[in-house]
Amino acid sequence: MKTAIKASNLSKHFGNIVAVDNINFSVHRGECFGLLGPNGAGKSSTIRMITCSSPLTSGQLMVHGLNVNNEQRSIKSHIGIVPQNDNLDPDLPVKQNLEVYARYYGLNKQLIRRRVEEQLEIFELSDRANSPIHSLSGGMRRRLLIARALLHNPSILILDEPTVGLDPQARHIVWRQLRQLTKNGVTQVLTTHYMDEAEQLCDRIIVINHGKILAEAKPQELIQQYVGNNVLEIPNFSNDIELLKRSLDFTIEYEIFGDKTNIYASDDNLSIISAKIETSSKGNLRKANLEDVFLRLTGRRLVE
Repeated sequence: MKTAIKASNLSKHFGNIVAVDNINFSVHRGECFGLLGPNGAGKSSTIRMITCSSPLTSGQLMVHGLNVNNEQRSIKSHIGIVPQNDNLDPDLPVKQNLEVYARYYGLNKQLIRRRVEEQLEIFELSDRANSPIHSLSGGMRRRLLIARALLHNPSILILDEPTVGLDPQARHIVWRQLRQLTKNGVTQVLTTHYMDEAEQLCDRIIVINHGKILAEAKPQELIQQYVGNNVLEIPNFSNDIELLKRSLDFTIEYEIFGDKTNIYASDDNLSIISAKIETSSKGNLRKANLEDVFLRLTGRRLVE
């Protein structure tokens, strides 16, 4: 499998602060690769190094076989960036936003015209080509940002919180279009605080915290490895968990998050526990998900 991005012993320091701590990972061409972690984990620093906007402290980082230390111009031609913050030009209508941006890549007028029309159609914005930016909904603006990032036909798309602030319907429209990009062979590196988004879109995921990679696998593999099939959530149970443990003839693992206790065990053992606890403390037996993985690995919620 061909490699789009390869990091070897990659580190980034800001004075005495270690933002990225000697990490190694590879992104395969044509996959959607998730980079998950709490605020301050090192995600943004890693992204900035990939996009050649921040120098490495040590290690090696290759993008399409090019070294970020000395081949930045060539690397940038391969990359499209969808920022978390909306930086569309408010003084230009939709179509002109795309046309002006495309000129930065030295595309000729005929090619710009064709690419702009293509992207407007793909992202369902053709009927808003002449609309002012302030008239667009949040979902339309996010789609326009993605369309803009694809104008120069990049092979790698960096997506920093691509659906932040969108309602569920708008998020699903963006998801559909990102899935199509994967089918078209566009490599995607995705950061997100929405765990259902990561499960839906990512082929593989790394979880990073304090600059170190804690886990790497496919979403379902991470869930099975660190949590299992199901989780028993019990409210207001932290004072009773030790008593429960002593009453069982098998071991359990658990985490306490605020007023909620999550218990991890096999499905059969979770059923036994459910039968033992007081009726007033009945918990919720639910399917395990990526947020459970994240909480187990970091002890922190993604949005802080």
